[in-house]
Amino acid sequence: MDEAAFLESYDADAFDRLSVTVDLILMSVIDGAPAVLLTRRSQHPFEGAWALPGGFVGMGESLDEAAHRVLVEKAGMADAYVEQLYTFGAIDRDPRTRIISVAYFALLPADRFAAALKAMPDLALAEIAVPWKGETGGPVEVRIDDSDPLDLAFDHGDIVSLAMRRLRGKLDYSTVAFALLPERFTLRALQDVYEAILDTKLNKSAFRRRMIDRSWLEATGERETGASFRPAELYRYLAPQGDK
Repeated sequence: MDEAAFLESYDADAFDRLSVTVDLILMSVIDGAPAVLLTRRSQHPFEGAWALPGGFVGMGESLDEAAHRVLVEKAGMADAYVEQLYTFGAIDRDPRTRIISVAYFALLPADRFAAALKAMPDLALAEIAVPWKGETGGPVEVRIDDSDPLDLAFDHGDIVSLAMRRLRGKLDYSTVAFALLPERFTLRALQDVYEAILDTKLNKSAFRRRMIDRSWLEATGERETGASFRPAELYRYLAPQGDK
């Protein structure tokens, strides 16, 4: 039997079929704290609960295509860069059937969420509280405004926890923090991002010296506007050679 004959006679129903979804962790730093975009579910299971924007992968689309479709349909964004974070496949993670979820991760400046939040009333930015230090990991607490910690749908609390652990782990050796800043920013704003993610205060002089020594920054020659004190100098991210 050649391959063409084998494929023609192949019975796709001979094995159980899994369903696959993508879930989006779209994060920023808002008012000095890490935050994640959530959507309120309009149907069962977990009707009325908050969840990460997500959806099923179609038979005719790739994982990346599904992630970008969900980005538009569920999160109201068209051009954010997302990358795979992790695949979640616990047997009982979804009460409907066996569903595997591929989580996609994106860091965005706070102003990128404004239009989506205005246009889509079921979206909200939730503050992430991380009750553990370092990169050891553990559950996080997610709140909208001053609510009690939310019980997110499915295993989305675990997904957000892993995203925070991964973010903390990458912060010291990568340039990931610059994705949370506008094109031009002050060193104070950069330090605010680091402190929000790490949940710790950093020495101002040592932090600035370390950032400048790494050659990740370029002074623009401009200063911030609207400040009631001496305007701070503005910098831009200078991508290291080899970065894409």
